[in-house]
This record gives sequence, C-alpha cells and structure tokens, in this order.
Amino acid sequence: MIPHITRLFELWRIAAHYRLDTLIPAEDIPAKARPIIKLIHMHPAAWSSRERKNPLKLKEALEEMGPLAIKMGQLLSTRRDLIPPELLQQLVLLQDRVKPFGNDVAKMRIQESLKADVNTLFARFDDQPLAAASIAQVHTAALHDGREVVVKVTRPNIRSQIIQDFEILEWLGAFLEKRLEAARALHLSEIIQDYRQIILNELDLTLEAENTRRMRHYFTGSSMMYVPEVYMDSKDVMVAERITGVPISDIETFDKLGMDRKDLAEKGLTIFFTQVFRDNFFHADMHPGNVFVETINPSNPRFIALDCAIMGELSKHDQMTIARMLLAVMNSDFMQLILIVHQAGWIPPGTDQDALAREMRRTVGPMVSKPMHELDFAGILLQVMDIARRFHLEIPPQLMLLLKTLVHVEGLGTDLYPELDIWKLAKPILSDWIKAQMNPQKNLKELGQKIPDLLLGAQDLPTLMIDSLNGLKNQSAWHAKQLNELQSMRLQMEHQQKRSWIFGSLMAILLSIAVIAPWYVSVILIVLASFIAIWRVAK
Repeated sequence: MIPHITRLFELWRIAAHYRLDTLIPAEDIPAKARPIIKLIHMHPAAWSSRERKNPLKLKEALEEMGPLAIKMGQLLSTRRDLIPPELLQQLVLLQDRVKPFGNDVAKMRIQESLKADVNTLFARFDDQPLAAASIAQVHTAALHDGREVVVKVTRPNIRSQIIQDFEILEWLGAFLEKRLEAARALHLSEIIQDYRQIILNELDLTLEAENTRRMRHYFTGSSMMYVPEVYMDSKDVMVAERITGVPISDIETFDKLGMDRKDLAEKGLTIFFTQVFRDNFFHADMHPGNVFVETINPSNPRFIALDCAIMGELSKHDQMTIARMLLAVMNSDFMQLILIVHQAGWIPPGTDQDALAREMRRTVGPMVSKPMHELDFAGILLQVMDIARRFHLEIPPQLMLLLKTLVHVEGLGTDLYPELDIWKLAKPILSDWIKAQMNPQKNLKELGQKIPDLLLGAQDLPTLMIDSLNGLKNQSAWHAKQLNELQSMRLQMEHQQKRSWIFGSLMAILLSIAVIAPWYVSVILIVLASFIAIWRVAK
C-alpha cells in the first residue's frame, strides 16, 4: 500500500501550483519522464494557476516541498552543463538562501538546547541570519571574550516531514526493485535507507560537531585546508569559529585578487583524494555553499570546509578496491579493472568478463584522455549503471555515496578550472597510497601495534578452549539425550502399531463370525465388539 497519500497529493499540488511542468521545453524532457509532466498538468491547481514558465518560482516550490527537495536542488546547482542558466540561478540560492525561520524561534531553540539565556551565552547576537539552508540556519554572534562565532540552529518541526518523505521513497525503491533489474543491482532500497540515516543524523548537531573536530584534527597545520573550531554544541545548536572566506563559486573575486585558479583546483582535488584515501573520512555534501576559500594570502589560499554533517567512510577493502580500479582506468587496463571488480565480489558467476571489459573500454576509456571541461561524470555514471544492469553487477551503497561526491567535485572543478587534468594529478596520489599500503615496514609496524592486544587475548585462550570443549561435551550429551528420546519414541510407536494391528485383527474376526453365526450369537458378538472398541478408545 502506498504510504502517506496525503503527502503525495500535497507534493502534486505544489508542483502544479508553481507550474513546474512549464520550466523545461517538452522536447528537452526524456520520454520516460513525460508522463510525470502530464500528471502535473492534470491537477486542478495547474488550471487555476497563472504561472507560466517562471524560473523564479522554482526555488519557492522546492522550499515548500521540504528539505529533501532542497537537497536535490543543491545537487543540481553544481550541474551547469545540465541545467539552463535561468533555472541554475534559482537552484544556487538553495545553497544558503532558503527562506529563514523567525529570530524569536531561533533564540528560543538556543536557550532550550544550551540551557542558558542568549545574553548570557553571547555578548552580541545578530538577529538577521547570515545564511539559511534546508536543515538549519546560521546567525553571527560574539562571545564575551571577543571571539567572533557563528551559531547554527536546526529548523523546528522538520523531522516528521523528512521521515514521511523517506517512507514514500522506501516504498518507491521497493516498487522499483521488484520491477527493474537496475534498481536491484544498485541496491536502491539500501541506498535510500543509508541516505535516510545520513539526513536524520544531520538533524543532530552533536554529530556534526564531532565530525568537524575530527576533520580539524586531520588537517591541523595544513596549508591546503582550514577547518573551524567548535566551541559549544548540542542536538539543535552548534557554536563555531567564524571564518572569513569567499564561496568557491565566486570566480570573479578570485580573478580580481590574482589567484591562480589552476593551483586552487589542483589543491581542491588533492584534498578530496587525501580525505578518501589518507583519512578515510570524506566530505559527502560538497555543494558550493559548503566550500569557501581563504583570501588572506591570495598567493597561497586555503580551502575552508563547512557543514561536516554528511561524511563518508569506506572499509579498508573498499578503499583498496576503488584505488586499484581508478589506477586501472588511468592505465587503460580494462581486463585488470574487471579482475579487480571480480575479486571484490561485484560480478556474479558465469558473467562474460571479456564482453564486460569491452563495454567498460567503450564507455570509460574515452574519458581518460580528456580534460575536466570535456568530462561528464554524471553521464558516465549513468552509462556505468546501465552496464551494471545488463551484466547483473552488484554495486555497494557506500560506493554510490562516493560517486555522488565525485559528481559534486566535478561540478566545482569545472567551474573553477575547466582544463584541469584530474588523471595526471590523481595518478601519483593513488600510486603513492597503494605503495604505502603494501609497504612491509608499515604492515609490520601495524602488526607490532596489535601484538599487545593479541597477547592479552592469548591469556583468555585456555579459558576459551575449555569453554569450547565443555560446550562440545554438553552438546554431545544433549545430542545423545535427543537420540535416546527418539529411539524410545520409535519403540513406543512400533509397540503401538502392533497393538493396533492385534486390535484390528480381533475386531475383524469377531465381525466376520457375527456375519455367518445365528442371530443370537451375532448380537452377542456385536455387543462384545462394541465394548472392546469403547475400551480401546477410552484407553
């Protein structure tokens, strides 16, 4: 059964009221999506609406739809190659210009969450929000010691709506998995579940505060990136160091300051690979509203990471697999690529690996020799998904999160420096990382670090062995008891069968005699047989 039908009707009404069906020309809409456009037009709200192809209403529509719609708009805002400029302008505003909630509400949430009056906490608190996004909004303030800070406050009453929307998505994911092989290969339901947990975690600012502290630790003293310090945090409020920087999308300012955009782009890509492979802790929400550049020293600028609510982590196995896959692609060794994917367990038995290699060479091969502005990660990703569907490949959900981040990175890099050769930059980083993982000294050192735990665990080995032996002994005794009971039951059943056979034979003899005997003898035999039968049943 379709969940939250009322919510679905509400989304339908919003789409119709703002005439989202008129924003893109019909000929530019994929054939499979056209029924949705027709459905929007069928709503009575579309008939009464006076809106006609008004891009300014796109932002308002997504705001009214809720946080998940805003998140989708933020993702699309990095795709200048896919979105018309007039629509892109509205989507960019969703990065930090969502409709704010009231100042009084913000202060009340701060006081309830931090258990203190705003005037006690801050020497100054600015009523006008600095930025407002899908989950929270930010106010500037100052501590009593003079430090300038930003105060992040979550939006009230959005959790229930997010849960409702995800329940609809979960139903849709299950529906598609039953009917589409591609959805099953992608583990669509798992991806939705993972993203649901990610978004719900984003509502808890204590998690974001911990993520920020962890990333700050990784980049302490770094010349590439600065992470602000967190001063106070609770579930609904986070107080952090205020930074001064320029949004990554403000290319005009970079040019005015004489910044080397190529160097900046290379630095950003290096940060991404460092997060994924060195730290195994990468920012998974890298839209332009979360990435700033420090301009104090234009000759050596640093990136500034904000909003560490959505972070990704990979297992050691997945790290190595992805690194080897990328190197295989860079070397155009597609048979090696297929071997790596096979070793990872993503290829089902019986797959034609030669045909798969040919498809990957045809799809992925041309992208290796192209600069950033000629690449289309989103398009390549769709083609790879199609190959996965046709060859029944299993794609882990954590890999999908990384690929989503790559789409963000591509969008940022294309704007900053389109001619960037990402393969030339990434290859030595990946090669050095793999060599480091294969370094015998490093492996011996890690083993040496584990020796104390192994020795401590060895102390418990005799006890564990005794417990295991006792367990086997008890299990053997239990099995023996069960066997005896089964044998006893078998003997009882055999005895019962014999008694039943004797009783049946006796009744048959008595009734046979009764048929051929005189009537007075027959009556006696029938009465006797009846008494025997009653006695047998009663027993």
